[in-house]
Amino acid sequence: MFRMWLKKILGNKKITTFAPKIYNTMPNLKSAIKRTRQIEKRRLHNRYYAKTTRTAIKKLKSLTSKAEVLKELPNVVSMIDKLAKKNIIHKNKAARLKSQLHTFANQLN
Repeated sequence: MFRMWLKKILGNKKITTFAPKIYNTMPNLKSAIKRTRQIEKRRLHNRYYAKTTRTAIKKLKSLTSKAEVLKELPNVVSMIDKLAKKNIIHKNKAARLKSQLHTFANQLN
């Protein structure tokens, strides 16, 4: 029964990177089933963009040339701002991340 419900939520898509959460109970109402489906889709979407941003931050911190860092910094800051705007991360965390990245960029020679 759970597999049928999960198939109804995800359709025929196979998600390899981000596995769906396993729910213990299945909702009874149609609106609750739809809401669960929407939440799951949104959760996977948010995880993808958060992970992409974290990877971009790691790549930026691994750069050694100041010119390369200054070239990539606006793109990464933009990604962080988008996450904060959509409430995927907290606005204070976004401010802290941006501050850390700018400090990192200024310390390079």
